[in-house]
Amino acid sequence: MYLELQKRFTEHLRSVLAAKYDLHLETIPLEIPPELKFGELATPIAFELARKLRKAPKVIAAEIVAALGHFDGFAGFEVAGAGYINAHLDRAAGVRTTAGVADSQVPDAGPGAPASSGIHALVEHTSINPNKAAHIGHLRNAILGDTFVRLLRAAGQKVDVQNYIDNTGVQVADVVVGFLHLEGKSLADARLLLDELKQKDQRIDYYCWDLYAKTSQWYTSGTDEENEARKKLRYDTLHELEQGCNETAEVAELISTAVLRRHLETMLRLDIEYDFLPRESEILHLKFWESAFEQLKKTGVLYFENEGKNKGCWVMTRPGAEIAEGDLNEDAKVIVRSNGTVTYVGKDIAYHLWKFGLLGKDFGYKPFFSYPNHECWISAEKGDEPHPHFGGAQAIYNVIDARQSDPQANVIQALRGMGYTEQADRYTHFSYEMVALTPRCAVELGYDVSEEDLARPYIEVSGRKGFGVKADDLIDKLIVATRAEVDARQTGGADAEAGRQKIAEQIAIGALRYFMLKFTRNSVIAFDFKDALSFEGETGPYIQYAVVRARNIFRKAETTAEAELVKLAGLAEFGAFLDGEDAEDIWALWLRAARRTLVLEQCVSTSEPAYLAKHAFQLAQEFNNFYHKHHILTEEDPARKTFLLATAAVALRELVLALSWLGIESPEAM
Repeated sequence: MYLELQKRFTEHLRSVLAAKYDLHLETIPLEIPPELKFGELATPIAFELARKLRKAPKVIAAEIVAALGHFDGFAGFEVAGAGYINAHLDRAAGVRTTAGVADSQVPDAGPGAPASSGIHALVEHTSINPNKAAHIGHLRNAILGDTFVRLLRAAGQKVDVQNYIDNTGVQVADVVVGFLHLEGKSLADARLLLDELKQKDQRIDYYCWDLYAKTSQWYTSGTDEENEARKKLRYDTLHELEQGCNETAEVAELISTAVLRRHLETMLRLDIEYDFLPRESEILHLKFWESAFEQLKKTGVLYFENEGKNKGCWVMTRPGAEIAEGDLNEDAKVIVRSNGTVTYVGKDIAYHLWKFGLLGKDFGYKPFFSYPNHECWISAEKGDEPHPHFGGAQAIYNVIDARQSDPQANVIQALRGMGYTEQADRYTHFSYEMVALTPRCAVELGYDVSEEDLARPYIEVSGRKGFGVKADDLIDKLIVATRAEVDARQTGGADAEAGRQKIAEQIAIGALRYFMLKFTRNSVIAFDFKDALSFEGETGPYIQYAVVRARNIFRKAETTAEAELVKLAGLAEFGAFLDGEDAEDIWALWLRAARRTLVLEQCVSTSEPAYLAKHAFQLAQEFNNFYHKHHILTEEDPARKTFLLATAAVALRELVLALSWLGIESPEAM
């Protein structure tokens, strides 16, 4: 409702300016007044026109207000201050419109659904190297990506969700080096290890977590000569992985695939699913790079360096670099190393040409992981038929941390250099900052924290050093802590064991997801158990509790939210319940509920889910204020009681919907 009225006000104002002043403006500035007594919309347009029209802003504002007249959805307009124009909405009409916008009217294009907006988007997120267990930093990536997918689908877009698997990169090579050379194991040993871990109900991703840290330290723990030999071993192993068809590559395939399956199981605990898992090994073996390489050379994006530190390499000029003619570009980005191996950026360029349908090649596809409602496919050299079609997207969003900004910029630069300007414009690096731990959280997790670190605002985690929080360990600890709170409140009664456990899981997952989403993407997060799990303040449990509180109202009233919204439509008149200072909180709640589509559009246009998290929290706050101020169940006036119940109903509907877009369940009890 609110977004539609914004657009109508803008269009009407634009027509008034054209008719009265022969001005044709593309943009009209809009603001939200600081208090409802000043209206629900405001524009400072008169200040912008003062010089052009050679009149005082207040005079221009008065002329515009006189010409605006009255039209549906608005109660009137007024001049404020030195020239602001305030717009007051028709509150009763706004309530009726908002009450009638049901969940079913909100577009939600799930996997395979047609795109009502005509946009086919591809979101790549999570993309964990399959060399160890997922950690807390990966959770921010996956939660951000999954939430943005939900937002795009809510906006009516067709979205494919991809999780890129770098199964031939340095991190996997390091685990293979550790397995084959530190531990002296073989391919047969790798198969045996997987069987033994499965029998003991132990995890390959946890095993590799320790092995990766051990190997990383081994590279620098010997003499200079030993370290140099180990470094060579590392790159020889990397080369074998890229070549494939050898025992080293088979070990990597076996271990990385087992770790990948664990990653998917971890993310499923957070209700995060994927459609396709493209692997780097297929990008190499299906000659994606060779096709991209030819395009890059043909368009002059890549050139061969004959001298300097990059001698023998194929390189490209970095974005924004200015090199004088004849000068050596020492800062050029290496795409193909002098030993013939392709860098991450090179393979990523080939991958993104495929994403946009510009490569002329495709993967083979095999089913890999079954979800309740769809299958997740993985790339293969020779796949199964029939299979879904992936790639050929019109818009791409890559959820990759901010430290990867340079490689992402290089891919965009390559696309532009090849002449794919429109595609480059629709390529979004959905960047985010790191997740750290508060010192208190690190201590609670059992780490030895120095006095110096205890004084810091946060402590960085490091997979190479083995200092970090495994994602499953974090989720388990959150559930245990939440279960203790649920038991203390005796939620669900004394014998509701299964119910309490489910509620504890819903609260814990909600707390984790909300904590990762409430900060803007460019903020460093210092995770803390106490802050995330609090039932007060800006947390997931606070919003979930508002939902439970609202549901309790209808349970006690022996009615439903849907029924009360229907009854509201039958009330002949309820405008009086929206007038006066005592009703300002009620109107504020309806107005907040009416901003759903505005918030959705803002989240999508800025690639920032934090706006939805803030909206959900503010909605919960306003509902709680309304709940404490008005005696809904004991109201004696039948019409007013219906109106109050409908107010609670719309708050409940919008809270549940907002939480679902955030990937958070709404418990029945807490």
